[in-house]
Amino acid sequence: MKVLVTGATGFIGRQVVHRLRQAGVELRLASRQPERLDAGSDAMPMPAFDAPAPAFLALTRDVTDIVHCAGLNNDQGNATEGDFLAANAQLSARLAHAAAAQASGRFIHLSSIRAVIGARASATIDEDTVPEPQDAYGRSKREAEIALLGTYASHGRADAAAILRLPPVYGIGMKGNLATLMRLADTALPMPTGALTANRSLLSSQSAAGAVWHLLCHSQPLRPIYTASDVPPVSVAAIIGAFRRGFGRPKRLVTMPAGPMRAAAILLGKRTFWDSLTATQICDPSLLASEGWAPETETLERLAEMARFRRPRLPV
Repeated sequence: MKVLVTGATGFIGRQVVHRLRQAGVELRLASRQPERLDAGSDAMPMPAFDAPAPAFLALTRDVTDIVHCAGLNNDQGNATEGDFLAANAQLSARLAHAAAAQASGRFIHLSSIRAVIGARASATIDEDTVPEPQDAYGRSKREAEIALLGTYASHGRADAAAILRLPPVYGIGMKGNLATLMRLADTALPMPTGALTANRSLLSSQSAAGAVWHLLCHSQPLRPIYTASDVPPVSVAAIIGAFRRGFGRPKRLVTMPAGPMRAAAILLGKRTFWDSLTATQICDPSLLASEGWAPETETLERLAEMARFRRPRLPV
C-alpha cells in the first residue's frame, strides 16, 4: 500500500499523515506548500484545479490509495462562490479522474456536513440525510461529492470511493467557531452562555484520522457515504465550560434569556454566529461504528486538555 495524502500540511491532513505513518504506510504527500513537508518525504506540489491532466496523472502514479484532504475551508471570509467551486469541486473532479484511471485501491474524500445542511439549521445528520447545502462552501463540497462518486461509478469501481462527512473538528490549530469560543472562554469575566443548551456533534482531529485509516483498510466494500462524530453530542455551554476548566478559570456561565442575547448579537453584526451557536446539529456515526470504528467518547475532557496545552506557562 502506498497512499497519496493531499492537503498534507493542513489541519486534518497533518493528523492523517501522522496516523498513517504510525501504521507503517508508505506515503506520497501533496500540498500547496510542499516546502513545509519533512525533508526526504515523497512530496509533490498540489496541482491547481486548472493544471494540465498530466500533472494529476503524475500525482497519482505509483500510489494505490488516495486520501483527499485538500480544499478551501469555510473560514476564508473573502472567498467567492467561484473560489470554492474551483478549489473544492473542480480540483476534486480532476483528481478523481486521474485516480480512478490508475490507482488500484481506495479513494477517501474528506467532506463536511455543510454539504447537506446549513450552519443555522437544526437536524440529525446521517448518511441518508437529503443534501440541502445553504452556502457557497457547502455547495462546493456537495459538488465534489457528486463528482467523485460519479467518476468511480463510471469506471465500474463504485465500491472503491467513499465520502467521509465531518462535523466541526477540534484539535491544535483549529479555526472557525470553535476557535472563537476558545478565545472567548479565556477570560475571567462572567459569560452569559448558560442558555446555550443546543447540542452539537464534534469530532477530534485524531478521530477523523482514525476514521480515514479504518476506511482504507477494513475488509468490506466501501459504502458511498459515511458520517463521523464523537459521541455523545455536547452543548455549547458545556464546550465553553470545558475550555474554561482547561484554562484554570472559574466556570462563571450566567443563564440569560435567549431573546436579549440574540438582539445583542444582531446589533453587533454577529447574527449568523449566534444562529449557528443555537442550532442543534447531531451527527449519527452508527454506520462507521457498526463496521468497527470507535468514536471518541470523552469530548469535553479533550477540549479541556487543549486549553491546558495552550495555557501560557508562568515564569519560574
